[in-house]
Amino acid sequence: MSRFLLVDIGAGTMDVLYIDDESETHYKAVVKSPVIDIAQKAAAIEGNLIVTGCEMGGGPISNVLRQQAETHEVVMSASSAATIHHDLARVRSNGIRVVEDVDAEALVGDSNYNHLIIQDLQTERLKGIVEGFGVPFSFDVVGVCAQDHGVPGPGVSHLDFRHNIFKATLDKEPFAHALLFRGSDVPNYLSRLSSIAATAGGLPCKEIYVMDSGMAAIQGASMDNEARSRQNFLVLDVATSHTLGAAITGQEIAGFFEYHTRDITFGRLAGLLQELADGRINHKKLLEEGGHGAYIRRHFGFKAAEVIIVTGPRRALVQDLNLSVPMVLGAPFGDNMMTGTAGLLEAIRRRKG
Repeated sequence: MSRFLLVDIGAGTMDVLYIDDESETHYKAVVKSPVIDIAQKAAAIEGNLIVTGCEMGGGPISNVLRQQAETHEVVMSASSAATIHHDLARVRSNGIRVVEDVDAEALVGDSNYNHLIIQDLQTERLKGIVEGFGVPFSFDVVGVCAQDHGVPGPGVSHLDFRHNIFKATLDKEPFAHALLFRGSDVPNYLSRLSSIAATAGGLPCKEIYVMDSGMAAIQGASMDNEARSRQNFLVLDVATSHTLGAAITGQEIAGFFEYHTRDITFGRLAGLLQELADGRINHKKLLEEGGHGAYIRRHFGFKAAEVIIVTGPRRALVQDLNLSVPMVLGAPFGDNMMTGTAGLLEAIRRRKG
């Protein structure tokens, strides 16, 4: 018997899937993302702050902490400060005091500070969700996905660095599950996934896996029934923060692109899908126009694409996109919000053989 807990941590939502493969039951939930939940709690705190924890997704929580530092003292542990930026000098430039983790822990309980813990995996909150399913908070396998740009070296942009990680892996093994890691094997340069794996180590489970959410989305969309019998198809995941398109041929990833959802237009999206399938998409050009990156290793031609599987919480944004290839609304496990968790589960299944 195996009990799986799959968690997709996004910018807007956290998607949770529980699977018991012996009883063939599954339960699922879509809730507020950890970064929004923690940012709202931080914004409600009045007075000085001591922040501990580890690196998590930034955005809302980073903005709140910068604002708090304008009127009150904000002290962050070095580990948690990486949420704002890996260059701690830049964190300090926002008026935030960064101290060693042990020094931060010494301030916890000091009446002069309110304590805030930041981390992508909120164990007690997750426990409440799972127990709300009516099942024990105990698992054989836990899988978590989130977006991780990694920690680039001097002079390398985080977008180029992320692109190079994917390229080096997919050139050797062109499958999404090649970018799934056991919790103990996460490369140090994938700092956010490393933090998630370390936190997951405190969960009651036997095995831990982590994965970039972009790769999980590609794998999950490919599990939709509309894709199973296709040789050449495109997937499009329109998430809260990022939109990701991928070309799949014979179950292999032929290429993909990422773009910030807030910046993309109907016209550009249509062009990107055609360029991707035709093998004309270019990473550097995409970055110059404000995109997030692209990868291409082979192509089958847009005219040969059989279907476009569309998933993601903001997929309604592209419902009027007019293309010659039919578009269908994907729903792995009967729910488009389970794209990431379904991808995680399939990646783990393939990795475990």
